[in-house]
Amino acid sequence: MAHIDLGLDEKAHPGINGPMRFRPETAKPLNTLAEQLLRAPHPTLTAGERELIAAYVSGLNECTFCCSSHSAFAAAQLPSGMPLVEQVRRDVTTAPVSEKLRALLRIAGAVQRSGRAVTPELVEAARAAGATDLEIHDAVLIAAAFCMYNRYVDGLGTWAPQDPAAYERSAAHIVAHGYGAS
Repeated sequence: MAHIDLGLDEKAHPGINGPMRFRPETAKPLNTLAEQLLRAPHPTLTAGERELIAAYVSGLNECTFCCSSHSAFAAAQLPSGMPLVEQVRRDVTTAPVSEKLRALLRIAGAVQRSGRAVTPELVEAARAAGATDLEIHDAVLIAAAFCMYNRYVDGLGTWAPQDPAAYERSAAHIVAHGYGAS
């Protein structure tokens, strides 16, 4: 049970969905931000790669709902699916991703610890691997935003399904309709 009465069936509206229904006026800008960061057209990072960054940070933050959700969303949009997502979450240093994506994930991991943990060396390593300033910016912003989303979900003590199929169904909906669509 959530820490506050959200006025709804938590199992019908798990994780962030309950608080968003509780405060629709704040849900709209949060969903708009997620849509822009994760799904809007991007010149170089795919939606799957951006979702992977969100899943990775959510895993580092131990946010079950967000990690499970964004892992499923990434897997639905990456050719290698859930095995790749699980490899990245287990060990980014050996996961079969491009050096550029690995460097961006390292930056995202640093942001998760502290914004000040992003060092010039991490940024230079990302640039050396081919990352643009836009990609570095977006990796930092995705990581920072997901620290907020994770703390929102866990700070209210929301319920998270244990069944991976629930997250797969949600992924199909998000991939087809986006964030904020009912």
